[in-house]
Amino acid sequence: MSRRSAAIVRPGSPSTVRVRGAAGFTLIEVVLAIAIFALMGGVLYGAFSLGHTAVEKSEKNFSRSQQTRSIGDLLATYIRSGYPYRESIQEQSIFFEGERDSMTFVSAYSHGMGGRGMATVAIEKEETDTGRMSFRLTETAPVRTEGGDGGQRHSLMIQEGVRDFQLAYLDGEGDTENWEERWDGKERRRLPRAVRISFIDAEGKEVRWIFPFMLVVLSQ
Repeated sequence: MSRRSAAIVRPGSPSTVRVRGAAGFTLIEVVLAIAIFALMGGVLYGAFSLGHTAVEKSEKNFSRSQQTRSIGDLLATYIRSGYPYRESIQEQSIFFEGERDSMTFVSAYSHGMGGRGMATVAIEKEETDTGRMSFRLTETAPVRTEGGDGGQRHSLMIQEGVRDFQLAYLDGEGDTENWEERWDGKERRRLPRAVRISFIDAEGKEVRWIFPFMLVVLSQ
């Protein structure tokens, strides 16, 4: 064996020490590696959880917005088709009863009859046991201005768990907008220019809809 070869395998030589040192990890290195992996895992889990929560919240908000938009479109169809209904040709008064928390009128749109024919429509709030309220839409076809039995009645819960539900009616006379809390068609003999529905929904969001009466000119 040559002298050079003996130097390579000689115990305690620098080359042997280097090979032994590269063969494994110390306890401190293992602990540090575990700590780094744990930290990275926590960061990744937090990012994933945050993203998942954001997606769920976005989907919930989108669903709620779609529902609110659909309800608004339905109310708009009824109110824009509000008709200045009179009991007879000689009758001057118009069937329209508007209060701060309820409204009853005749619409030329009937959802229950496939969009054709007139119906009596009532929008009113209902108190609940939780201290909040809801408001409901009820359609009766054919027209029933004095109540009573008969006809087809369809009822739909518009919103539940709302607060501060209010109705207001726009007076079209004059140069300035004048919103009133009450509107009696028998006294005024015409429809309001528009109706405003405002409330705070179950999520605490303020909602305000303003719908014009498109056939208001027929009552003037």
